[in-house]
Amino acid sequence: MPEPTSVEPNPGDTAEAAAAELAKLTGVDRHDIAIVLGSGWVPAIDVLGAADAEFPVTDVPGFLPPAVEGHAGRIRSLDVAGRRLLCLLGRTHLYEGRGVTPVVHGVRMAAAAGCRTVILTNACGGLRPGLSVGDAVLISDHLNLTGRTPLVGPRFVDLSDVYSSRLRALVREIDPSLAEGVYAQFHGPQYETPAEVRMAGVLGADLVGMSTALEAIAAVAEGCDVLGISLVTNLAAGLGDALDHEEVLAVGKASATRMGELLAQLIPRL
Repeated sequence: MPEPTSVEPNPGDTAEAAAAELAKLTGVDRHDIAIVLGSGWVPAIDVLGAADAEFPVTDVPGFLPPAVEGHAGRIRSLDVAGRRLLCLLGRTHLYEGRGVTPVVHGVRMAAAAGCRTVILTNACGGLRPGLSVGDAVLISDHLNLTGRTPLVGPRFVDLSDVYSSRLRALVREIDPSLAEGVYAQFHGPQYETPAEVRMAGVLGADLVGMSTALEAIAAVAEGCDVLGISLVTNLAAGLGDALDHEEVLAVGKASATRMGELLAQLIPRL
């Protein structure tokens, strides 16, 4: 007799199950805003106040343990100015080899939990002249250079405003000095070569990294507005010193508190 074939769980069902468990663990039926924290970004959330609930991501269906230094692998729920904030402290990356579904599971759970706004943050390399280490940049658009998508089947999602122009305008009301830029997601885990950085620049990228684009696609597909914020933690390959993950984390942490103060002003307006 032929061996029985395994059936992959439906990502939507897994997200719904995760949202149900999230409600039990937090005691909150619905969250309003989700934020995914990139490398070194945890201090930005610490500025916003004490957690009402916090636990490992592995307590919730569909999440895998963290595999990257600088990603805490925890979920935090707190109230900020009357908005219920869902914080994912760390993310799964495509380069971990676990597939696309775990990469976007957090934002799908957030949508199932009621979030209509998703804030995606990351640490990135800057390649546009004028960008400096420590700068925060609003993501205006992206280049998905991974060759992958979180969507399966005929889901023809409109990405013409994937990083909400409305949300970017709100941020600029708070801090008009913030630059905007196009983010290119590479697969990783190796840093980009100088030639790849030059290629990304020719294609229109200002920032390069290994996250965010796939999550943004999934969030928009689930009906969420997306705000993307990058911290330039290094100059891209060929533009500065040799790249080092420890230095990326250090710069991210040094700049994250300032980003927390920005978020504290932004969240009441969402």
